[in-house]
Amino acid sequence: MLALGAHVLGTSKHPQAHAGATPEIKVEQLVKSSQSWDGSELPEYGKGKPEITVLKITIPAGQRLKTHLHPVINTAVLIQGHLKVFSESGKSKELKAGETLVELVNQYHYGLSLGPEPAVLIVFYAGHHGVPLSVIKK
Repeated sequence: MLALGAHVLGTSKHPQAHAGATPEIKVEQLVKSSQSWDGSELPEYGKGKPEITVLKITIPAGQRLKTHLHPVINTAVLIQGHLKVFSESGKSKELKAGETLVELVNQYHYGLSLGPEPAVLIVFYAGHHGVPLSVIKK
């Protein structure tokens, strides 16, 4: 865990703050990678106008997502539930609440919410204007 001083994040004590110990601002790196969850290298960023998208996705317990791919780099944090992801190459990875996932790019895969509660993810996409976040396999 990284503890950064107030000067790094541009914060300061409020003049009316109570005397005594001030809680430290803490920054915890959840994921930093140049590889997807299956070990494949992430592609270079494409050209075009950058577009960041953040989605909250809720998958009911027992529900399987359609097989899809992402043409853009993305990462997720599972904030609730239990999820298993599967690639077409036969690899899989299980996630529990609090764990992260750097998604596959341009590779078909799907997820399955293992329950007993819904799987809830916050997904961060680093894409480009006009490029879809996901493409469903036909």
